[in-house]
Amino acid sequence: MPQFINSRETLVTEAIDGTLRTAGGRLARLDGYPHIKVVIRNDWDKSRVALISGGGSGHEPSHTGFVGQGMLTAAVCGEVFASPSVDAVLAGILAVTGKAGCLLIVKNYTGDRLNFGLAAERARAQGLSVRMVIVDDDVALPDLPQPRGVAGTLFVHKIAGALAEQGADLDTVAEAAQRVIGGVVSIGMSLDTCTIPGAPKEDRIRPGKAELGLGIHGEAGIEQVDFSTARAAMEMVVDRLARRIGPGPHVALLNNLGGATPLEMSVLAEELLKSRIGAQIRWLVGPAPMMTSLDMQGFSVSLLPAARADEAALAAPVAPWAWPGCLVVGDVPVVALPDGLTPIRPIPSHNAKTRAFIERCCRILIDAEEPLNALDAKSGDGDTGSTLATASRALIDALDRLPQADHTQLYRAIGQELSQTMGGSSGVLLAIFFATAGDASASGKGAIEAFKAGLDRVQQVGGAGLGDRTMIDALAPALDALEHGMQVAAQAAREGADATARITRARAGRASYLAEESLAGHNDPGAEAVALLFERLLEADKAVQGEPAKG
Repeated sequence: MPQFINSRETLVTEAIDGTLRTAGGRLARLDGYPHIKVVIRNDWDKSRVALISGGGSGHEPSHTGFVGQGMLTAAVCGEVFASPSVDAVLAGILAVTGKAGCLLIVKNYTGDRLNFGLAAERARAQGLSVRMVIVDDDVALPDLPQPRGVAGTLFVHKIAGALAEQGADLDTVAEAAQRVIGGVVSIGMSLDTCTIPGAPKEDRIRPGKAELGLGIHGEAGIEQVDFSTARAAMEMVVDRLARRIGPGPHVALLNNLGGATPLEMSVLAEELLKSRIGAQIRWLVGPAPMMTSLDMQGFSVSLLPAARADEAALAAPVAPWAWPGCLVVGDVPVVALPDGLTPIRPIPSHNAKTRAFIERCCRILIDAEEPLNALDAKSGDGDTGSTLATASRALIDALDRLPQADHTQLYRAIGQELSQTMGGSSGVLLAIFFATAGDASASGKGAIEAFKAGLDRVQQVGGAGLGDRTMIDALAPALDALEHGMQVAAQAAREGADATARITRARAGRASYLAEESLAGHNDPGAEAVALLFERLLEADKAVQGEPAKG
């Protein structure tokens, strides 16, 4: 997979320098590139206990993103997923440690333990007071004698950092860190492996699967599980964590492993707080990328039973930009709609034939969701099918409250429903289409003429016409032909939709932003949706009449 890097050899040093140039003067690095890569606070005076952490790069914003007032004093960086050297760790210790001493916060990986441990011994030999704690919060492998250190490490950084900032002595800071380590539990899940710079992508996780309990260096998890939804994924994670926590209030840390979108992370936050342990979670850190695994499309959850003293430490303000804050979890606040926006509900009425027709149209568009998305992905953002299917599902749900027996009010009601449930420009244009059709029907026009009036209004408002590569290229000829029967209308819609594949310069809609080569040979998805709708309605009519369906 292509990546925005220059070379694997210079990746980490260039990334560190890019971070420092944008740190507003708060951070600096030790001289010693490329072997010694240590980021330190630029305002440090050695009067308080220093906190040092680090490890392999590739977990950004960990660890450099947490250097600053209230958290780490220094971060020692290795190459991607590789422990820093003993000399690099020792350089960091010597640079920031004064009489108050230094606490090393180390994740439980062999290389980190050995290199940080030996550096601590050498520093002690030079007369410095150095303590070291090992974070082992990963509960993915319950029988493992040496659990890994993962995102729960950030709780240690924050709570120990707050105490150090307040002037606590080394013993107090180290004891608090050890207490946090004893209470925190973490586990992760991902839909894909990470992409290590300069190495081929490992396709270990099969389609339709997720990996539970994988490590932050891309190590295989405890098992591959079936993936269906965010809710089901979070339930599996919660099941592993629930066995290891008590009833008391907890603080949760929801960590993006690098490749999940903010939209996905917000859904996962909702599912975590609605889960069976949600009532035990009083505070939440994130969701945010804090300890990532390059571009891994996954997340991790860490839980810590929060003592009263920890509340203040977790909430204390800090300088590092990467700490997203620790906020109290609350209910979803809901404010009533302003006057004038509360929807006016039409008087429902029943007509079996009308109801069946509307539902048939909706089912056709729902069934076409995936192929329309795939077509839209060739020349758009891949959501035409989902947009139409979402509106169709909402319309089916609304059928019982629609005025089915009054077509004038029905058109208006459908327009209002679509304006509320269908996103994007398509929702607005179709809402205008049906609202105008309702007005035309009220003035005595029949269904076909009412729909033509709706289409005219859409063209006026949207600015698109025939030949502009939109749904109009299929809908306009279909409506013109509809008085001659559904078969002629369906054929006209198909010819109009297929003609859009030869239009390589769109003059309206999102496709107008695309190059000719992206459009050539692909039907406009909106026009294709119209053609499919007419064709499937024709097939249904023939099936009712007992005629063999074609195509």
